[in-house]
Amino acid sequence: MARRGGHRTAFLWFVHDQLPGLERRGLSVACVGDAVPYCSQAWESLTEEEKTMYAEKARTWNSKKRSQKTVKETRSVPDPVPAPLTTKMPCVTPLPDASALSWKNDQDMVADIFYFLDIYSYGRLPPHCEQRFLPCEIGCVRYSLQDGILADFHHFIDPEVPPRGFRYHCQAASDETHKIPISGFHHPRACYAVVLRELVEFAQPARGARPRFFCRSNDRFRINWCLGRMASITGIESRWELFAVEDLIMKLYQKKYQKEPSNAWVYRKLDVCLWDFSSNTRCKWHEENDIICCALASCKKMGYCISKSFAGVYGVPLTAAHLPLQDSDCDQGTNTRIVKLDAGHNQKMKAESSGCIKPLGSPRQDQEFVPSNCDSPCGVKTSPCGTSVVQGRGVIRLLRSASDLSKSFIGRLEDWLFLGDWVQQCSMCIFLL
Repeated sequence: MARRGGHRTAFLWFVHDQLPGLERRGLSVACVGDAVPYCSQAWESLTEEEKTMYAEKARTWNSKKRSQKTVKETRSVPDPVPAPLTTKMPCVTPLPDASALSWKNDQDMVADIFYFLDIYSYGRLPPHCEQRFLPCEIGCVRYSLQDGILADFHHFIDPEVPPRGFRYHCQAASDETHKIPISGFHHPRACYAVVLRELVEFAQPARGARPRFFCRSNDRFRINWCLGRMASITGIESRWELFAVEDLIMKLYQKKYQKEPSNAWVYRKLDVCLWDFSSNTRCKWHEENDIICCALASCKKMGYCISKSFAGVYGVPLTAAHLPLQDSDCDQGTNTRIVKLDAGHNQKMKAESSGCIKPLGSPRQDQEFVPSNCDSPCGVKTSPCGTSVVQGRGVIRLLRSASDLSKSFIGRLEDWLFLGDWVQQCSMCIFLL
């Protein structure tokens, strides 16, 4: 930024934040002064609230710089030992445990509001990098067991510039998961300030309360780091509580059955692929491009899992807000089943059953594979309910066509052998004559 050590205005901070985007557009902007002509019109289009945010950022920086200058002038003896070089890291909020989750009765638990959160990034960078993650997509849903998914929040995030030498690493990680390109992405992206401010408004905590979010335990560090990074860069101070959704499921199970389920049972419930291609689950861009990994879908599937597992136990009728439309009728005597074929196809089939649905069973009784002595291929993953034969369209059709082809080939071979014997007999007769 220009005028190092001098007074900085709100407009200069705005131009500095626009530098990465201008560089990605291929513009030659080596410093803030070069970027000023490209940002004047964008600055005029900002709202007063956004301009106030940059003004507050400039005021904080200028006051801090003046205080540092005063301390430096009053210091009589300089320190001969230089201070160690430290990397600026975001202020990461400590993670709470599940002991903070408690309800007086079942009704309070059913009516309680939960916020499921997920943030995708361009891979995970080494510990020595200041930017451990580059957040690029955020999703959050407001959920209650009584009403299902009440509202959702989604944004593509304008990422920071990848560290030098790690651009390929970030793009490769994106290609393996959410496939959001680093550059050339035509959908609108939101800056850190807009994302963080709207997320806090979406959570709507009570006065003096902290926003309470839930996420997968494996993603907890990444999400907490990204929230801290956005808060440290924008200067928006916000306290939040980030719980593991696995702990929430254990609490719901323990409250009803007075015992804890196994960790394997909880992870198995969350890892199902039943809703990967369900309608109204992924964001519009991931839906149009048929990409499974989506931050919004990850949040919605947490709600689907809890609805399918605990709605019947707590006496809550399932609606379209609890499960996708094609799966919301699973309490009406049908069972949605998934057949996963090695050809990469997923086929949904509904097997008629009577009294077979168990929204929540004992972890020991919940089996992933059902042995079958019928024509279904070995190792096909099905639900424990239903005894109908499941036949897919990939491998089964290939085997059938191969079987029909072999029968046809054998029949034609026999015809050719018979014809050969007949020709040989005719030749012998002609020779004798």
